[in-house]
Amino acid sequence: MPVEPQPAGTDPDRGPHFVQSLERGLLVIRAFSAEHPSMTLSDVARETDLTRAAARRFLLTLADLGYVRTDGRLFSLTPRVLELGYAYVASAGLPDVAQPHLEDLSARVRESASVSVLEGDDVLYVARVATSRIMTVGIRVGTRFPAVATSMGRVLLADRDEAELEAFLARTRLEQLTRFTITDPQELRVELRRVRERGYAIVDQELEEGLRSLAAPIRDTTGKVIAAANVSAHANRSSIEDVRRDLLPALLETASRIESDLASVSRRDAGL
Repeated sequence: MPVEPQPAGTDPDRGPHFVQSLERGLLVIRAFSAEHPSMTLSDVARETDLTRAAARRFLLTLADLGYVRTDGRLFSLTPRVLELGYAYVASAGLPDVAQPHLEDLSARVRESASVSVLEGDDVLYVARVATSRIMTVGIRVGTRFPAVATSMGRVLLADRDEAELEAFLARTRLEQLTRFTITDPQELRVELRRVRERGYAIVDQELEEGLRSLAAPIRDTTGKVIAAANVSAHANRSSIEDVRRDLLPALLETASRIESDLASVSRRDAGL
């Protein structure tokens, strides 16, 4: 029996509804990261496994739409790209609910506090209160970092089932960001099991030397981890024990309050 021809630009393995050009455009956007904020055309083609001609068409289209900027050689994302992922987060009420709780937490512990969600293989900051800059890179709403090297990322990854986690580890390159970064997949698996068991994560100078970070999960009404909250401290000021003793109780309380308010918002929107 002859195969029915598919419309141009679709993927026959995924059905006539699937628009492959949209998939490839999203691949181009997701090729940019904290490690690769700016890339050449060749870089993008290599990261997405597209031809240079195809990568160029997608980049220039995204530039026309305002999602990408270029100086003629290097391409980078513009803040407008945050609209794509932030719409869902905002619709769920997370940033508005979390922000006052982060402000209270930051005032109590006198450290920076944040809330992030998992976006692909990165954490995406959706709420933030900064007391001082302790990283060389400025952090704001919309900042992304590799999930594997962050406390919030590990809290979010620890909630994934084994199949999801194995798929993640299979496609993720564990880069040596500092001399403390975990780069062995088995060691990371063990650490994620610890995070799952104790209900929080501490990352000691793995993203940037001098930075210690503590994170706790934020769950929805079904118990699924949908976000993570954290506080960060400078390693010269706070030991691991200091972080656990002085910051953890306040962070866990804050995460619980955010969960409670999110549940109230959910009930209100459902008309209950």
